[in-house]
Amino acid sequence: MEIVIRAAVLFLFLWVVTRIVGRSTVGELSTFQLILYIAMGDLIQQGVTQQDYSVTAAVLAIGVFALLTLGLSWVNTRVPRLRGVTHGVPVIIVRDGVPDLHRLRTERMSLDDLMSSARQEGIRRFDEIELAVLETNGRVSFFMRADGSTGEPAHPDTT
Repeated sequence: MEIVIRAAVLFLFLWVVTRIVGRSTVGELSTFQLILYIAMGDLIQQGVTQQDYSVTAAVLAIGVFALLTLGLSWVNTRVPRLRGVTHGVPVIIVRDGVPDLHRLRTERMSLDDLMSSARQEGIRRFDEIELAVLETNGRVSFFMRADGSTGEPAHPDTT
């Protein structure tokens, strides 16, 4: 029973740490985040099993993690109000071509990272963006201006 309690406590700790570290998809993890997650895996194993190398301990620890993961998924589908706590909420990071620097700082996202995501969508300048949303999975959704304008004043022809 001790292993089950240890696994549950450490699962919750891991969940909190991953929520604090930020919204990154696996392919976009920084070197530090990747090292942190790899090291956490080994440290968690030691903390859960107290160096108990039995198959029973491993099955119990993995089973608790799996059940808690399923439990969180169930809560997300049954209690929509808690979804913001368990998975986060999408946030607007660009509105009418202007990046929200405060929100970017809060989400630990640089302007360079934002522009890199925009370029991958074929966007050259922020003023082409009507709205950009940082999704809960770490990806950015871009919504372009419907009229194709850039928000800049028209330049008179010199012909």
